[in-house]
Amino acid sequence: MKVITDVAGNPAEGYHVVGDIVGTTIRPVKPGDSAMDVAIEMVTSHVGGAPVVGEDYEFLGFINEGDIIRAIDKGLDLKQARAQDIMNSAFVGVKEDTTLSCVARMFEMGFQILPVVQDGKVVRSITRHDLLRAQLGLGPSVDESS
Repeated sequence: MKVITDVAGNPAEGYHVVGDIVGTTIRPVKPGDSAMDVAIEMVTSHVGGAPVVGEDYEFLGFINEGDIIRAIDKGLDLKQARAQDIMNSAFVGVKEDTTLSCVARMFEMGFQILPVVQDGKVVRSITRHDLLRAQLGLGPSVDESS
């Protein structure tokens, strides 16, 4: 896994680094979780992916909607498959000190969810939604009131 720490750029108004914003709560997936259960949770929660973590929440990989679609297209039975069978172990994470301008460029490159990794463990994830909320100067309470 490659963890991005900083790329020069202009920070968002009042928010500068990943640690300044509140991230989306995404339930981490365990390697032995059913691939079908992971897929159903993504569909019902409207979340496009989730980090795969070990027993101590160490970052092992990531599963997104594309990984599940590819598994189905290959004929994999999601009821029999486990998360570890379809996860992408080369996924990128960010740190608390990664600049928001760097995160914005990563989202422009096609990333949709970025695990936040601290000491090798996933502590939370951030999404394009979280970045937009920060760039608009809105706190997490804007989501709680809707």
